[in-house]
Amino acid sequence: MLKPPERIILSHGSGGRLSHALIKDLFLKELGNPLLNELADSALINYREPLAFTTDSFVVSPLNFGGTDIGRLAVCGTVNDLVMQGAVPEYLSLALIIEEGFDYRTLERIISSISLQARKAGVSIVTGDTKVVEKGACDKIFINTSGIGRIIGRRRLSIKNVRPGDRVILTSDIGRHGLAVLAKRKELELGFNIKSDCNALGGLILPLLQRTTAIKFMRDPTRGGLATTLNELAEGTNLSVIVEEKNIPVSVKVRAACELLGLDPLYVANEGAAVIVTEKKSAAKILSLLAKHPLGRQARIIGAMEASARAQVILNTAVGTRRIVDMLTGDPLPRIC
Repeated sequence: MLKPPERIILSHGSGGRLSHALIKDLFLKELGNPLLNELADSALINYREPLAFTTDSFVVSPLNFGGTDIGRLAVCGTVNDLVMQGAVPEYLSLALIIEEGFDYRTLERIISSISLQARKAGVSIVTGDTKVVEKGACDKIFINTSGIGRIIGRRRLSIKNVRPGDRVILTSDIGRHGLAVLAKRKELELGFNIKSDCNALGGLILPLLQRTTAIKFMRDPTRGGLATTLNELAEGTNLSVIVEEKNIPVSVKVRAACELLGLDPLYVANEGAAVIVTEKKSAAKILSLLAKHPLGRQARIIGAMEASARAQVILNTAVGTRRIVDMLTGDPLPRIC
């Protein structure tokens, strides 16, 4: 075993002795399992059931923020994408692009975080890749993860299933992740100590799918926040989403920080919330089931689908007025995942 280096150098991505040492002494040490340990070009996985397959890249800056880091975010983000399709996450790939000179101890902490979150989420890292690029060719470290999961039951979740009268449920309060990243990035001393909501949602969502067939569609409101997700829902169904502002959970800290910074919490990213569209008659039951899980205690029915001449998101405000919630042209907080 080679002595751990202080910095990542280009030779760590060359495929030679240093590359193998990095794989054996760090990646396999933290992430090892029978499939990954073979170090084959691809993992051989036998399936006879419908699968969900997803991929995502993570370039968040800074690498640590609001009680979490890029490693945990990479696992949770990919796991949640599978869960939103009604799949039980099982296998992930892990590909790293590392800047020359990157601190080895920081890499150790990131891999340890990935390992811990993967165990919590019940997934295995079964294949991966590492590339080291010249200094300045990337910003410290970028991570790509792909995920495979088994679809639960026979009914497929799809935006095409949504009908007028269906209810829209939000599983958690909004805005914490984006604000946690922004505060750390800009070194803002807001005094609110807002923590990211980054969490894997399998334990919250998958039991629902095993107990009811009323859920029609799910999506996690990440980049662009809740407002963007609701607009995607309206566009994809050609229906309007009528939302009750008073029912949208926003913490006192997030609301105060958004007012101070001139942000709308509806557009701030989340990494531990889900939007669920369900049949009207089952909405209360699903809300009750969500409330039994720690990540679902703030779940609320926030709106309903409605047929209209124009598909849009309409917010019934807390002061009794109505306003249209549009999708923003750009992202007010880039690189939040």
